Amino acid sequence: MRIEIPREAERFGANHIYGVQKVYELDSGLRQDAPASENSVIQNLPYETLYEIERDMAIVVPIRDERLKLLEGVLFGIPHQCTVIIVSNSRRAPVDRFKMEQDAVETWSRFTQKQLLLVHQKDPFIARALAEAGYPYILDENDLVANGKAEGMIVATLLARILGKRYIGFIDADNYFPGAVYEYVHEYAAGFALSKSPYTMVRIAWHSKPKVVQSQLFFAKYGRTSVVTNRFLNQLISYYTGFETEVIRTGNAGEHAMTMELAMLLDYATGYAIEPYHYIDLLEKYGGVIESAHPEVMQHQVNVFQIESRNPHLHESKGEEHIDDMILASLQVIYHSKICPEPIKREVLRELYRRGILSKGEEPAPPRIYPALLHVDLEAFRDA
Repeated sequence: MRIEIPREAERFGANHIYGVQKVYELDSGLRQDAPASENSVIQNLPYETLYEIERDMAIVVPIRDERLKLLEGVLFGIPHQCTVIIVSNSRRAPVDRFKMEQDAVETWSRFTQKQLLLVHQKDPFIARALAEAGYPYILDENDLVANGKAEGMIVATLLARILGKRYIGFIDADNYFPGAVYEYVHEYAAGFALSKSPYTMVRIAWHSKPKVVQSQLFFAKYGRTSVVTNRFLNQLISYYTGFETEVIRTGNAGEHAMTMELAMLLDYATGYAIEPYHYIDLLEKYGGVIESAHPEVMQHQVNVFQIESRNPHLHESKGEEHIDDMILASLQVIYHSKICPEPIKREVLRELYRRGILSKGEEPAPPRIYPALLHVDLEAFRDA
């Protein structure tokens, strides 16, 4: 892959948030084909470099009642060298959709000779393992893992950890283009290859999101939720730096990846808040505004790469109510952040009132936050 070096970076304490990087060649060949010298602003990452990183990477596909053809397409796009972890929270009745997913995945695995993990989020053995490992926080009143994307991602992260993976990436199951999935994984690996820190996150900025407008395809640049979330995250950074910025372009990026060292240190917000909360958690823990509990991370740095994909991103349309729910969840975590100042809180409320998501005088409810996985007893989890 040929990718440009970051044009800009916002430094917020130990966090280095890099501006969006463009990819100039998705496959730049083998190491032996690389030219002797490279343009100083373009980094060449040969196939072997990406392959070696992807061999140590788990790709997590959370799914809940998605169309089987979409799941199959996502699996087709994941490079063979990656380990796949599917965490399903699909219905078991009246039709057992999880059994349908299992049959489809087993057929695919037989043809591709690929190893993978497929688990159901409500499996009582997983709940028991979490309890015995000292992490009961995501269990519900029935002592099963609660519903929610974040809860499934937490389960997958622990599974990847006990498999000894160094990197973990997430890809939503409702993606229509297998080629986009293939590209995302290579871009995750590219970000890790460029980083010199063990605490690294890579987030995908979509090149476009196609939609049908007046019987024609229109390639929108930004999602409707992302525009709102990015604006407020950038305002939060600008408040402390004193310089206006638009560096954050991936506030709601479901397609993102982390080094395992960072994944184990992050707190997690439930529901649609999980992706924007990654930013908030990094700003709170390592931004220098409040004292950090991890001075060793402050001595390194946390690198956040945002890489623009070349494939368009087409996924299931879930309606206006879904958009409002995502905006509310995103702004909740900003509003209730320990470092959110009063002027930005007032702006958040005005936005929610203007959109009719909240009534005048209402405040967004505090998000549910799960603690980091750092102190989970991995041996107990593995044994259970």
